[in-house]
Amino acid sequence: MNDIRTFHFGPYTTRTFFCSPEEVLEDALLVFDDNTAHLFPNRSQRQSVILPPGEKAKNWASVEQILEKAVEAEYGRDGCFAGIGGGVICDMTAFAASVYMRGCSVILVPTTLLAMVDASLGGKTGIDFAGYKNMVGSFYPASEVRYCPELLKTLPEREYLSGLGEVIKTAMLGDRELFDILKENRESVLARDPQILTDIIKRCIMVKGRVVEEDLRETGVRATLNLGHTFAHALESVSGFSSWSHGEAVAWGLLMAMETGVELGITDNYYAIEVRKMLEEYNFRLYAEFNPDELITAMSQDKKKKGGIVNFILQERIEKTLIRAVDRNIILKVLNRNLESAGDK
Repeated sequence: MNDIRTFHFGPYTTRTFFCSPEEVLEDALLVFDDNTAHLFPNRSQRQSVILPPGEKAKNWASVEQILEKAVEAEYGRDGCFAGIGGGVICDMTAFAASVYMRGCSVILVPTTLLAMVDASLGGKTGIDFAGYKNMVGSFYPASEVRYCPELLKTLPEREYLSGLGEVIKTAMLGDRELFDILKENRESVLARDPQILTDIIKRCIMVKGRVVEEDLRETGVRATLNLGHTFAHALESVSGFSSWSHGEAVAWGLLMAMETGVELGITDNYYAIEVRKMLEEYNFRLYAEFNPDELITAMSQDKKKKGGIVNFILQERIEKTLIRAVDRNIILKVLNRNLESAGDK
């Protein structure tokens, strides 16, 4: 095992480290999906739950399966749930652990790039509800997050690209050097060079970990980690959590945040062009053919709203991020322009 860092998130302590797949199993209730169960053929049938893959399974029914298996296996409050999978599995396993007997231990083993650089660290748990992303959840950091970069070798191309959407976001927020690595080493990044991947994962963990240590419950600076996400979550909801992956939606959301900032005179235009160029070079979809009014309606359910006002995460330049309420007409203008551009393609 190769320790990265132990983080202190309020009353919780999370140890993060690199390991091999052989080191991830222990006496815990193991939670997989159909895509990750085959990675661990020696799992105990009595102590494992296998859920359907994807965002559509991120619901109460899946959480109930985890809880029912824990009761059946007679786990106590001193038991441990281990989520082994992508962001959906990490979120649901930690949420189930947070409510089982008012809280038992949880270990996360992210198997996708998206989960490694974002979902597994920081304690945000939850499920989708009433058609909206992560509407029900809790703050409940894992005691350990174990990273196995070699699991990314067989990750489908689209899932890998989805993770890169969050990597780019993280670089924009807090690591100019990472932004340059992505810009200057595109071919190696897309080829999943092991050395570069390990560096990328570690850098993302450090950026997010520092922010969450300062603000576990998102009362301030942690909200900046949602750069692009107000747009992204609305797009995911309107598309029925099917035609856009989370990372694809985040990449589109980053572009929308840049264009909103430029429209308001906040974002440096050259920086916005630099971000667009990177998103294009990594082959992200940058146009969404959805009704702008429907997207704005979905945004109205955003968890970051306060006093009925939805706040957006914007940037002046790289590593210079701010939170700003934006007039609906500005957002509508940006979305309409994007929709018109989609029609021109």
